[in-house]
Amino acid sequence: MSYETITAEPLTPCLGAIVSGVDLTRPLAEEEVQQLRQAIADYQVIFFRDQRLDPASLKRVGRYFGNLQIHALKGLSAEHPEVRKLHADESSKHVAGEEWHSDMTCAEIPPMGSILYLHTLPTLGGDTMFASMYAAYDALSDRMKDYLEGLTATHDGKLAFGRFDPTGQYPVAVHPVIRRHPVTGKKALFVNRGFTSHINELSKQESDAILNYLYLHCENPLFQARFRWEPHSVAFWDNRCTQHLAIWDYYPQVRSGYRVQIEDDSPVLA
Repeated sequence: MSYETITAEPLTPCLGAIVSGVDLTRPLAEEEVQQLRQAIADYQVIFFRDQRLDPASLKRVGRYFGNLQIHALKGLSAEHPEVRKLHADESSKHVAGEEWHSDMTCAEIPPMGSILYLHTLPTLGGDTMFASMYAAYDALSDRMKDYLEGLTATHDGKLAFGRFDPTGQYPVAVHPVIRRHPVTGKKALFVNRGFTSHINELSKQESDAILNYLYLHCENPLFQARFRWEPHSVAFWDNRCTQHLAIWDYYPQVRSGYRVQIEDDSPVLA
């Protein structure tokens, strides 16, 4: 892909690109924002190096792409409720995102995307995996596509967040199993291990079997990209067509940073 002011180096043939030629620490021109929007549409997830951000500047970057969503779990502070701190160290029993998922699909309108900034990394490990749900859908047989078309699934926040706070009240939402991306028009699978509890139109036995097949299918390495973090790197992913997995292979070392989620402006389209 060619752009006017930025460059994008593809990470894999399937998805992902490392973007250079833009400084996220300063206000962005409208042309830069539009090219980043195009890069997200082209690559599904984009990465930046050497961007020293803080909660305020991370929020500014996110707001170029939409309103910021308040997460189901606690925000960073009263000043920055839209920012979620992601931190793991020797006392951690769990880390955020340690199974394949799309962010907050339990919301009635899940986020358009997420931006994660990490300032502190372990000496080795702590990569993030991303998978293309366009590629996962395209690789299905025509008969399986026909079978899934029109089905809906329930997404329950307690599945993902109940281990952090079993007493919490979490959203529950119903979305199509196959969604159409509102920008690209492409079809994508929209079920994930983190939030999807069952397919509504099927018996439990059939739902469990189909979901297990789809989860394994979505985790095919052919659909994936793996990002190796460096201090002050940024990842910006389109939540509508990707899943991701945070690899917790660095215990007891520290991995720390901040994340914002960007609201979508339309419900999930079948």
